[in-house]
Amino acid sequence: MQFHEEFLGTYSKSNYTAQNRNLKGVPAQVSSLRGKLEKFAKGAPAPRFKPFGFHLPPLAGRIPQRPLSLNFCLMFFFALASVAPLTAETYTLGGKKGWADVTVRNGITTGKGRYGYESLELDTNQQKTTGTTDLLIDFENGDISDRAAKYTVIESNVQPSKKAVRGKGSALSMNKFSAAKGRKQGGIILRGDSTSFFGNESPAGSFKIDWWLCPSTVENGETLMNWRSSRNRGNDIVYQLLNVSFYQNKIMAVFTNIFDGYHKDSGEVVLTTQRSIIPNKWSHHTIRYEENSGLLEYRINGELECVRFITDTGHENGTVFPAIMGIGADFELCPNYSGLIDDFCIERSYEEAHCAGSDQLVETIAPVRYVISGGRFESKPLVLQEGSIITSVHAETSVPPQTDIHLYIRGSDNYLNWTKDSPEWIQITSDSKIENLSGMYFQVAAELFPDGAGEHTPSVTSLRLDYAVQPVPVPPPRITAQKGDGSVTLTWARSVEDSTGGYYIYYGNRPGEYLGRIATEGASPINAGNVTAYTLTGLQNGTIYYFAVSAYSKYDAHISGALSKEVYARPSAR
Repeated sequence: MQFHEEFLGTYSKSNYTAQNRNLKGVPAQVSSLRGKLEKFAKGAPAPRFKPFGFHLPPLAGRIPQRPLSLNFCLMFFFALASVAPLTAETYTLGGKKGWADVTVRNGITTGKGRYGYESLELDTNQQKTTGTTDLLIDFENGDISDRAAKYTVIESNVQPSKKAVRGKGSALSMNKFSAAKGRKQGGIILRGDSTSFFGNESPAGSFKIDWWLCPSTVENGETLMNWRSSRNRGNDIVYQLLNVSFYQNKIMAVFTNIFDGYHKDSGEVVLTTQRSIIPNKWSHHTIRYEENSGLLEYRINGELECVRFITDTGHENGTVFPAIMGIGADFELCPNYSGLIDDFCIERSYEEAHCAGSDQLVETIAPVRYVISGGRFESKPLVLQEGSIITSVHAETSVPPQTDIHLYIRGSDNYLNWTKDSPEWIQITSDSKIENLSGMYFQVAAELFPDGAGEHTPSVTSLRLDYAVQPVPVPPPRITAQKGDGSVTLTWARSVEDSTGGYYIYYGNRPGEYLGRIATEGASPINAGNVTAYTLTGLQNGTIYYFAVSAYSKYDAHISGALSKEVYARPSAR
């Protein structure tokens, strides 16, 4: 008995975990095991076994040579294999399947992943349209067009460039001589529709114009933007100008007859920056006007450069002279400028700014390709088999230095009551064992983080859920229904599956609809237990009832198989 006690103590059922579920190849392993046991029975050292995909520890020392029942050992290992008859399954997101299962993407876009498949990566830190956007040209993918769809490009003399400060694209404007126009001409000419800022004579309201600039040179007279028009003022027609250009290595913005009622300096308001513009260096520029206070300001990288109050007092509390735009006219962007420009935007609103030298600097004006706070994506609830056990998640990723990816998963038997935080998300790592997570519905998520400089993004090419499922019992092959007085007795043949733990009885008043609630034994379905006959009482005589039976797993009663064929009976007192 020494061998039997030591053998059973060493190779107990506890050595077989739920993750060791793939029983394919068992016959071949048993054949190999037979040879080892035969040698052991003849006095060889105790063998090291690796049955069914897991390692068993060696027996301590040598076992005394004595007769051993080979049949007993084989019977033991077959019994061990039947403790948890799980099968390995996988569910893949991404890869050749694509990312249709991912329904939440915050700061996430698609890119080219490993092996040529589509990946999920951080979206570039590019400007986005809002409800107040009048014009946005982001130059992404070489596209020179207005994302707000209010302006038409009449002429473009810029070249796409990948030297972007935000996103993946910018535009290169070259200050070249045009023989047709007899002057230097570059940039883009835009024509707005009747609802646009430059397309119709109307009050401008509050507005904000911002863009990114990286000049090749900073020469006097180089023009960044230009708009010329006119408007009616009483019986007079007045000339209007909005011009932004370089002047003595700085930027000068001129507004002529834009502000109604402002006659000082011939109606001309000038904003001049304090700092010099440095060639070949990106900077963010903002011109903003607030219609309630008359505040007009120029900022570079969020820092205030120049401010004017367009009021009768020249201060905050005076009467405001409102901005009125004249007859619709073409708007020129970088008509006489050499260098790069990115994310040119006009908003019909005023937004608070933050100082670039303070801790309040917002990422919307940060010169980074990817937002430092990263992005997140989530899958929809994935429907697996009832009682599925998640064992691990494999992530096919690309993670450049200093970037990172955080993986999450959650699951339960029902997702109808799920919220943003319930059930709780579990943070995991790729290929690590996952404990105590089972159910039918699962959701995966990932957070992607760039490097500290915001220059590189990680990417996810695919996610593979590895999980174990228990076999679904087949329905009873035969079923009969015998009517009684206010009752029906069902009899069925036992399911052929060894994993069957019991049976559910479904009943109702219409074929295929098992919504019955009248039976004394309970509403449909009724857990009949592990029996092959069952009587339902409390039924109404003269009413026809339809029945079907399914088998459920002895390992998990939530795992129920298909329904049997349908039978019917009409209870009667006779």
